[in-house]
Amino acid sequence: MSILIQPLITEKLTRIQEEQQKYAFKVLKTATKPQIKKAIEERYPEVKVSKVNTMIVPSKPKGRHTRSGFVEGRNAVWKKAIITLKEGEIDFFSEI
Repeated sequence: MSILIQPLITEKLTRIQEEQQKYAFKVLKTATKPQIKKAIEERYPEVKVSKVNTMIVPSKPKGRHTRSGFVEGRNAVWKKAIITLKEGEIDFFSEI
């Protein structure tokens, strides 16, 4: 299984990509910063990574009303990596 699970594409992250050359990915919880850097540079050979910041996104309570009552639960804990590039650019939509 790959260390990179999926790129994160939101309005805020798109603005940060354009202004600061930072990209966000959902990664395995056990992945380290050097492993993430290596995985990015292997997957996108035209870029050079200068910095990797990681954070654990905590679980949040979720719930919904159904006919049988209120069903509650929590979403999963996951890890986010913010990648700062020295050079190059990642185009997520070229692979579609």
